[in-house]
Amino acid sequence: MINKIFPSLEQALANIHDGATVMIGGFGGAGQPAELIDALIAQGARDLVIVNNNAGNGETGLAALLKARRVRKIICSFPRQADSEVFDGLYRAGELELELVPQGNLAERIRAAGAGIGAFFTPTGYGTELAKGKETRAIDGRMYVLEHPIHADFALIKAECGDRWGNLTYRKTARNFGPIMASAAKTTIASVHEIVALGSLDPESVVTPGLYVQRVVQVPRSATGPAGFKQA
Repeated sequence: MINKIFPSLEQALANIHDGATVMIGGFGGAGQPAELIDALIAQGARDLVIVNNNAGNGETGLAALLKARRVRKIICSFPRQADSEVFDGLYRAGELELELVPQGNLAERIRAAGAGIGAFFTPTGYGTELAKGKETRAIDGRMYVLEHPIHADFALIKAECGDRWGNLTYRKTARNFGPIMASAAKTTIASVHEIVALGSLDPESVVTPGLYVQRVVQVPRSATGPAGFKQA
């Protein structure tokens, strides 16, 4: 019987190893799997390469992982903002490597990994420092840059509901990077607020099929999100 439900966060994250590439879902606080990140900090893996849209807010969630000195490199599109003091301090001190990727390119590089695409050409970034050293090509009179997929050992994502097969649904914008990250990682670990009986999810509403999910763990719904905003 297929049953991907894990009884605890600790067991779901137990085999994340030092030096792993870990994708973490979320767009700022929306869809950020805060409980999985906290459990990863407690688990102790070090020298991680993190793939995320941004580089953390305040000192919680992803920022807390950076502050714990567990991250060697971060691949993201939006590292600096008003409350990114943790990233700023580590980067300026030379303690954190940054690969800056335009947001559309980031999403497509992750999606390409899940789709089995070897590389793709995009006009975004051409003529800038971000294209330095990369192959370029003229296509129909426009210049393009060759970009490669981003693969991961693990993906930590947050969903709304899941079943024992790993089928997932999301809540509104909390969906963001979750589905493409799930397909791009060797092992996807999803936190869900509700585990439902097999067959309860309308197949037309399933966003991430269980094929892309290896572990599901239930976490309680908090009154506030990572950034302190009240959740519906």
